[in-house]
Amino acid sequence: MTALSRTSAPPDLAQIFEPIREDLDVVERRFAEHIESRVELIPEIGRYIQGGGGKRVRPALLLMCARLGRYDGDRATTYASVVEFIHTATLVHDDMIDDSVVRRGREAVHSRWGNDITVLLGDYLYIKSMGMALTVDSLDLVRLLCDVTLRMIEGELYQLTKTGVVDLTEEEHLEIIRRKTAYLFGGSAQIGAILGDLPEEQQLALRDYGFNLGIAFQLVDDLLDYTADEAVLGKPVGGDVREGKMTLPAIYLVQQDSVARELLEGIVRDRSFTPESWKELRSLLTTHRVLDRVYERAVGFAEAAKRQLSGLPPSPEIDALMALPDYVLSRAF
Repeated sequence: MTALSRTSAPPDLAQIFEPIREDLDVVERRFAEHIESRVELIPEIGRYIQGGGGKRVRPALLLMCARLGRYDGDRATTYASVVEFIHTATLVHDDMIDDSVVRRGREAVHSRWGNDITVLLGDYLYIKSMGMALTVDSLDLVRLLCDVTLRMIEGELYQLTKTGVVDLTEEEHLEIIRRKTAYLFGGSAQIGAILGDLPEEQQLALRDYGFNLGIAFQLVDDLLDYTADEAVLGKPVGGDVREGKMTLPAIYLVQQDSVARELLEGIVRDRSFTPESWKELRSLLTTHRVLDRVYERAVGFAEAAKRQLSGLPPSPEIDALMALPDYVLSRAF
């Protein structure tokens, strides 16, 4: 992305999350508490997953939106924990489906414990999350969470039907992103706004903020799969195309270059690439300025997220929400 440049220091995620830092600490403790079980393997794997880190953007989003309505009670940290359980369940299932060996710089759960255990652990996390949500006694929010979770599963199934399709369209890829990523971002923000008892107009604005933020987040991930250092990314680069997934950089490149099409067809067919073919692919991405084009799409969604905040009164939480899209974009560098 040679045409891109940074004009200011990247936002610091810890600073952005400072208004809800103590609540995030509670979420971490609740995750550990709720993963406890008489079956010793469950907390063992739970601690392993938690030890792998993660940005906790989704629970943070819920907590900050709740704070906008001056709500800071236990229901917020409970639902933030539920969101993290759902997200974790999707990660362990997705890694197994994709046969991803590494997650966040460590062995993926299925690589360490096997597919049979991983399937059941993901199921356990999904059911556990809904059980936690039901303790708060708000069926409307449970319905919202169920709807979001179903969309995520639909997104995974839809993506599987498109695996290996070199002529995937941009709209088809965006539909995958909406279902697999954006709906959970949007739902997290909306739940926080509901807990904060904000007016319905603001609830919907925050939902749309989260939705657009989620798309920007995933588009940056699409970029990182082609540009990041493996140690920084925490997993091998080129994983998407090696798994037969045509994300936006590959989609744009195929539209512009017949040599690239032939190259990508071979990689997708063989599910592998040589150092030479990877180098050639990277060179073609640079030549056609494809990465800049994908980044600009991410910028567009990040700006769309910010626009949703224009009708809300100033506050430290709004400042944090305004900074979050900038952080998401800064990950691309």
